[in-house]
Amino acid sequence: MNQTAINLIAISIFSITISSLLGPLFNVPPAIPAVLTFCLLGLATVDSFNWQGQLGTLLIEKISGISPENRQRIIHHEAGHFLVAHLLEIPIAGYALSAWEAFQQGQSAQGGVRFDDQKLNAELEQGQISALILERYSKVWMAGIAAEQFVYGNAQGGAEDRQKLRAIYTQIGMASQAQIKERGSALQALNLIQTHQEAYQALVEAMTKKLSVEECCQLIDQHRS
Repeated sequence: MNQTAINLIAISIFSITISSLLGPLFNVPPAIPAVLTFCLLGLATVDSFNWQGQLGTLLIEKISGISPENRQRIIHHEAGHFLVAHLLEIPIAGYALSAWEAFQQGQSAQGGVRFDDQKLNAELEQGQISALILERYSKVWMAGIAAEQFVYGNAQGGAEDRQKLRAIYTQIGMASQAQIKERGSALQALNLIQTHQEAYQALVEAMTKKLSVEECCQLIDQHRS
């Protein structure tokens, strides 16, 4: 069960506990909290196994909201992925800055930058991956963390990026090298962002305005050092 479903279950249990405690004060029948608990936990289970946690992600995002500060951090994080992917000639299929935006685009409710991974997937299906492709994707996966470190001095996001990198290295039998490659790729991505600071800042502004992928790529090319 993924973390989103676990969070949704925790929220459900907390809500039901509060309703159970406050129910007698408002003459709420005891059966109602029990039925709600059953329904919410059942929904969380179905969401986890059938919808990959998308409903929980959307619900938690709507409940918690995204502060302007966090939204800016998300944009800077995703701009790091976008910039490094474009510089390394990895095709970008689209991007979403929230789970809701991703859902509206017909994508899984996760958000982030989406890549055209046909070449990577084809090589993985063959049980091998070229050193060039692996190096490029490693930098791209770690670029969001590198971007946050560049702008804020620390990274709050990136757990899924690390998991993705480690999963690929495990799949190709190089699990022991994953952590070393993770650190090295983050430093290389950071160097690319620092080298192309002007393009990165222009990209952040473009993504804030939700410009198209094509427009964002053109801005990067115009501001490349």
